[in-house]
Amino acid sequence: MSSFEQFQLPKSVQKAIDELGFTTPTPIQEKSFAVIMSGRDMMGIAQTGTGKTFAYLLPLLKLYKFSPTHTPKIVILVPTRELVVQVVEEVEKLTKYMSIRTLGIYGGVNINTQKTSVYQGIDVLVGTPGRVMDLALDNVLRFDETSKLVIDEFDEMLNLGFRVQLTSILAMMKPKRQNILFSATMTDEVDAVLNDFFDYPEEVTLAASGTPLENITQITYPVQNFNTKINLLTHLLETDEAMSRALIFVNNKKIADLLHESIDERFPGRFGVIHSNKSQNYRLMTMAEFQQGHLRGIITTDIMARGLDISDITHVINFEMPEEPELYMHRIGRTGRADATGTAISLFTAREEEMKLAAEVLMEMELPITPFPESVAISDKLIGPEKDRQPIKFLLKRPKLDGDGAFHEKAKKNKKVNLGGPSKTKKKTHGSVNRNMLKTRDKKRKDKNN
Repeated sequence: MSSFEQFQLPKSVQKAIDELGFTTPTPIQEKSFAVIMSGRDMMGIAQTGTGKTFAYLLPLLKLYKFSPTHTPKIVILVPTRELVVQVVEEVEKLTKYMSIRTLGIYGGVNINTQKTSVYQGIDVLVGTPGRVMDLALDNVLRFDETSKLVIDEFDEMLNLGFRVQLTSILAMMKPKRQNILFSATMTDEVDAVLNDFFDYPEEVTLAASGTPLENITQITYPVQNFNTKINLLTHLLETDEAMSRALIFVNNKKIADLLHESIDERFPGRFGVIHSNKSQNYRLMTMAEFQQGHLRGIITTDIMARGLDISDITHVINFEMPEEPELYMHRIGRTGRADATGTAISLFTAREEEMKLAAEVLMEMELPITPFPESVAISDKLIGPEKDRQPIKFLLKRPKLDGDGAFHEKAKKNKKVNLGGPSKTKKKTHGSVNRNMLKTRDKKRKDKNN
């Protein structure tokens, strides 16, 4: 059986690990260690919950040599503010018995305070690309001594539009450095940046992109609309006591607030909500309350689908199916971490069936469908986005009007165009186009995966 002692870490690091109670390295930690120690560039492909942070921190701390300079020797870039806070905490745990100065920087807080911290000296810098670039452009942050660069959640960083900031930071750094990159998926954009900026990084793969984690039970429910989803979610929370620590994902901030308002009426003070419109202090406070067990769950957007290490998540609930299939993988990866088991529940309407299909194509498996519980009320009350689509359906099925109203006159003018009646012809064509689009899309996705 493997142990951390096989890495022959410095006594100060080994002592910190022993105090944390860790005894056995994860597969990605074992596979990455020798590659990083060799000094070669590395591209690690691993799903969330596999111990990626320690996978790069342990060898880097073994390689670390004290220097009296005040500029960072190790730079770690991550996509979100919450992840900066988390990685800084992990570095501080491991360097408890080392003389290493660690600083986390991100947007949304006073930049002058961060400038003061930079001037005091840094050994390990953890930051988001935007704020790191701002401080570098102001000539406050310098990379003269930076010999190790880590980019974590590489694909998510590119998805969030940080490519310009990343390439700017890379251009500011000296070319002689070791690059360590971690990504959950290998996309065309990731490939493009690798080809432009890195020298043949050695790939360390833990699991193929899209491979579902085996210790996660996946369940799906067909649901009619938003309010019926709330009824079903309430039923599940009331009847399943095991659903004690849940992350509930939606696709946008407005829906997150709307859902939180409804859930808070039924379970007062038991659920928090996190999205990018919430202040940094509010988000960190909500996460802390959840970690400490004061909250039963958090309603959130995909801001929390990546990287964050929140322990013991029992259930991930996709209140809405994600718009990108990779996001489905990142969401469900918040549960069933390490050796634990977890459950992922997805609620989907007719409009979300295509999103469900996309996730199935990516994972190369069919998601099981659970019948809608008979005891749950089906609501006929629609919310704004659902109402907005109704007039289109109504017009397609609307019979020809009698009289000389505006609608009737318009039909007369277009009589030659609409031979055979508008509704049947349009409906048939519309269905054919959708089927063809689905076939084309599925073929492209399969070709890409192959």
